Amino acid sequence: MARKAYPEQFKQSAVDLVLQQNYKPPEAAKSLGVSLATLKYWLKRHRHLNGVIDAQEEKDLRKRVVELEKENARLRIERDILKKAAAWFAKEQL
Repeated sequence: MARKAYPEQFKQSAVDLVLQQNYKPPEAAKSLGVSLATLKYWLKRHRHLNGVIDAQEEKDLRKRVVELEKENARLRIERDILKKAAAWFAKEQL
């Protein structure tokens, strides 16, 4: 099956239909005659190029930040314990 090429202006119009005119992606894809996966790809690319993220992506990023902060705190505690242990063993060696 041949891959269909769409003009950039058509892609931008499709993205605008979803983002500015509040169409749901399945409705927009059906009315434009493109696959839902194709439209979602165009939306994702638009968001990536313009630095815009959707609510789910933001939620995932916030969750990841919390996880990393917890890991960072745990690693700092472990580092401090290892510093104290190293100092204690060094003291015993003298």
